[in-house]
Amino acid sequence: MSKPPFGFGPSDPENDPSDPGQPPADAFNQLGQMLSQLGQMLSQAGTSTGPVNYDLAKQIALQNLSGSGEAKIGFSSASGGDSSTAVRDAAHLAELWLDAATILPAGATKTVAWSARDWVEKTLPTWQRLCDPVARQVSGAWVQALPEEAKQAAGPLLSMMGSMGGMAFGSQLGGALAALAQEVLTSSEVGLPLGPDTTSALLPANIEKFTEGLELPSSEVLVFLAAREAAHQRLFAHVPWLRQRLLATVEEFANGISVDTSALEQMVGQIDPANPASIEEAMSSGMLEPKTTPEQQAALTRLETLLALVEGWVDVVVAEAVGDRLPGADALRETLRRRRATGGPAEQTFATLVGLELRPRRMRAAAALWKLVGDQYGIEKRDGLWSHRDLMPTAEDLDDPMEFAEQLGKTGDNADLDPIAELEKTQRAEDAAKAEGDKPEDPKTDD
Repeated sequence: MSKPPFGFGPSDPENDPSDPGQPPADAFNQLGQMLSQLGQMLSQAGTSTGPVNYDLAKQIALQNLSGSGEAKIGFSSASGGDSSTAVRDAAHLAELWLDAATILPAGATKTVAWSARDWVEKTLPTWQRLCDPVARQVSGAWVQALPEEAKQAAGPLLSMMGSMGGMAFGSQLGGALAALAQEVLTSSEVGLPLGPDTTSALLPANIEKFTEGLELPSSEVLVFLAAREAAHQRLFAHVPWLRQRLLATVEEFANGISVDTSALEQMVGQIDPANPASIEEAMSSGMLEPKTTPEQQAALTRLETLLALVEGWVDVVVAEAVGDRLPGADALRETLRRRRATGGPAEQTFATLVGLELRPRRMRAAAALWKLVGDQYGIEKRDGLWSHRDLMPTAEDLDDPMEFAEQLGKTGDNADLDPIAELEKTQRAEDAAKAEGDKPEDPKTDD
């Protein structure tokens, strides 16, 4: 059975104090930790204003990361430089190489070295946007499952249940973010713009750990990852519709989550209040795992296609930018492909938090399409396809890249297109539409 998604399981199933195999001393230590955490949760209850207590999530994540250290890596550490210097130097070199491989200009105005704690703090606002729909749907299902007379009898207790639910979700989110923060290599590794706009971020400590088994110079790995991060930022900064479309599609999927209340009633009937193990057994049985609706499947297909197009484009552009400059580039490229395709720690944690597997399964097909279009028509026409979402390849196009390339040549959809001008035009149109939507309506007057 797959790992249950956000809100459907314990926050740390690997450390179960009820496990009879645990030594008594460990059990008492875990009990003390549980009581301490419960006290912290209760002290934070008043700060929860939504379906998830994000103050608690942040506190737990940072506590779990309190022992994580920093790393000095790359070509600057040998001369006494710090990680920030190495990251900035690698990013500067990567941007120079990328200028010749794409028409999209640099998208990041600054490049930073993040610790795992920095990653939690800087990405938490985006996680809030992604996790709120999931938590809202799940917590709402529990209330809806109550009989009407129970709802009336509960009265004010329902708001208390909401606060407790927010703390439970916050606790699970905090633990998951701490685990993910120790694995991700860059701010865009999961394919979504999690960090602040126009900021390239790399995590040197995690990159150092990732490099250990590769038998490659750490400086070479750092430059390659900096190029991937910079390529992502070029897309996110200069394709105005992309960021919103990615996040909105994840939200659309999460909003469709529903819980089978009949299964909830059946599960309650199986729980023995005198046996705590029966609660965990029921929660992990899969009875409450949400079922994917046709609407969710359609959103998932759109998301996977768009992620594949993003990752495939980055893969091709970085390969062309790096060329023969990094001897280990091909090996790194394949390693990262497999890391994404098989679902590394980042993808697994994201599946737990948002309830979907964020894997671009068709990245190789997308990379083949972008490579074909670039070889046949040049990088201007290839990158010009990003100027409008209607020009983008579809899932069907990934099935037959040759047909897409042939049709692109016949129709000449963007043969005379100035891609940068079109991107700017699209950005102005979206800004104008947003400004119009925010403008208050003029009061109507009678003549």
